[in-house]
Amino acid sequence: MAHAAALVPLAIGLSMNGLAPSHKDSATKSASSSQPASCSQFDIDGSASKGLSEVTIPPTHSCTTRMSHGFPLPDPSCTPGAVNPTITTKILQDPEFHTSCVREQASSRTEKNATYDFYGIPHPDHNSGQTQICELDHLISLELGGADTVDNIWPQCGPDGVALSERFFKRKDAVENFLAKQVRDGKISLSDAQKGISSDWTQFLAESEGCDGAACE
Repeated sequence: MAHAAALVPLAIGLSMNGLAPSHKDSATKSASSSQPASCSQFDIDGSASKGLSEVTIPPTHSCTTRMSHGFPLPDPSCTPGAVNPTITTKILQDPEFHTSCVREQASSRTEKNATYDFYGIPHPDHNSGQTQICELDHLISLELGGADTVDNIWPQCGPDGVALSERFFKRKDAVENFLAKQVRDGKISLSDAQKGISSDWTQFLAESEGCDGAACE
């Protein structure tokens, strides 16, 4: 399995912008109030993040997706992936843990939406249900201990003209479900799963085939 660069702290370009953590919108500030009560039993810092490489947010250059096996990968100089170091394998194995324990804790919806601009992708209209064409994807998914920071988020869009289940982000969802189960079952280490999905999530497509939601349990 491919190995990513050693984990290093994320370098945020705070002077450039309106994307500094102190500028989070009300959705982020109120996120903790919408967490399930079960979250309080875990020693989790929802804002914690360690990037797999050092990047500046917002980027100083245009971000470009690349392709692998016919599927898009994010620009590693913009979206290298990041993990929440307070989330352990033991926590992920606990049925009381939910991704809502950390979702919207480290970046606001406004900050996440800014990644469309980073990649030069227009924000899609009517982007929900059967007409959803893009997803703001956590490269390392929250169910794999990914961080909710912008260096771990990218707009995954397309392709046009296919059923919702065949869109790129739905295929990646199956990979995330597959790897999360592998981690819970002790068949792969959390670190290897995080490095593998961030380096090239498409390497798990064959193994994850049909791994949708409960079908992967």
